[in-house]
Amino acid sequence: MADDRTAALRARRDRLLGPAYRLFYDEPLHVVRGEGVWLHGADGERYLDAYNNVASVGHCHPHVVGALARQAAVLNTHTRYLSEGVLDYAERLLATFPPEIGHVMFTCTGSEANDLALRVARAVTGGTGVIVTDWAYHGVTVALAEMSPSLGSAVRIGDHVRLVAPPDAYRGDGDAGAAFAARVTAAIEDMRRAGIVPAALLVDTIFSSDGVFTDPAGFLAPAAATMRAAGGLVIADEVQPGFGRTGGMWGFARHGFVPDMVTMGKPMGDGHPIAGMAARPEVLAEFGRRTRYFNTFGGNPVSAAVGMAVLDVIESEGLVANARDTGAFLAEALRALANRHPAIGDVRGAGLFVGVELVRDRATREPDGALAARVVNGLRRRKVLVSSCGCNGNVLKLRPPLVFGREHAEILVDALDRTLADPDGV
Repeated sequence: MADDRTAALRARRDRLLGPAYRLFYDEPLHVVRGEGVWLHGADGERYLDAYNNVASVGHCHPHVVGALARQAAVLNTHTRYLSEGVLDYAERLLATFPPEIGHVMFTCTGSEANDLALRVARAVTGGTGVIVTDWAYHGVTVALAEMSPSLGSAVRIGDHVRLVAPPDAYRGDGDAGAAFAARVTAAIEDMRRAGIVPAALLVDTIFSSDGVFTDPAGFLAPAAATMRAAGGLVIADEVQPGFGRTGGMWGFARHGFVPDMVTMGKPMGDGHPIAGMAARPEVLAEFGRRTRYFNTFGGNPVSAAVGMAVLDVIESEGLVANARDTGAFLAEALRALANRHPAIGDVRGAGLFVGVELVRDRATREPDGALAARVVNGLRRRKVLVSSCGCNGNVLKLRPPLVFGREHAEILVDALDRTLADPDGV
């Protein structure tokens, strides 16, 4: 009967939403409720969520839900009226950044935030050239799809975009920082040969889609210096690594440099559609002189109240420290698991963002994307939700809500142990 209901729901979805959407898992999950680190299915089972970073402080956190409901019952309108709430939130948010970051502009999605950052970079530098990594994802607008190779071969990479391999110490970048900077230098030189003026290096500071590359801390600083020397700006895409995810408030902070702009997405609202772009004031001065910017509901009173509530929870529940400590516990447990399962070639991460690379052979380090797909589906059958990333799809991507504790990490590791032993079992 359950299979019949699932089939009927899929058919209805296809009929109403069209063919472009995709579902997770060979056996799609029908969820009806969320609470903390758990998603509850229509099948009456609960599933440990080790993947959904958008629900950053946990699914349906009561403090966030309460703030949303209270403000929605009073006022919600656009930012062309004066409003104290968005200013209070801006002050508190900016206080989490280094002092060089002094302005913030609000949007509704991370795609909009990245699009705005690109507009600013072009206005300030006069260039159009953008460097991104080989399997990056930065958004769904036309401009960002052209620099998001992880969207697949059907998406054309823009002529003004140059792709560089991410810093990968596991596969041969002995000095990851120097190697990455050298690739950025080569991309800049290639742009100039084509008559393209460099505008920006746009980088997800934990390389979320490329395969999760985190160490050694500091490896991004040389590439940032290289782009600035070429006259371009550095945009840190913190949509996935930001808001405490990496065991510090911002992913770029691990690398010892301050970007020109920082983009944020829906984790800043625990899934509510709030996003933003923070910047050095001198960067925005030129953009503001030339351009006026308006985003109808970016920074609206409800979104500001939700964003403030998320910061309340992060601070009051010690979630940055929890990400650091639980993440370290999880990574250590996964490395111990590798002693029993040779398919685990590498475990890497920062805080509660961990990548587990699966290989066919540890000596050759040949990626095993097929096994990763079986493991992702095997974990789903064992009531644990993860996904995979990397250009070969062979890196298990673990980024649970920040309220994920040691007891949840133990459930995840035990399920992964059993799944690697029997990927197709239950």
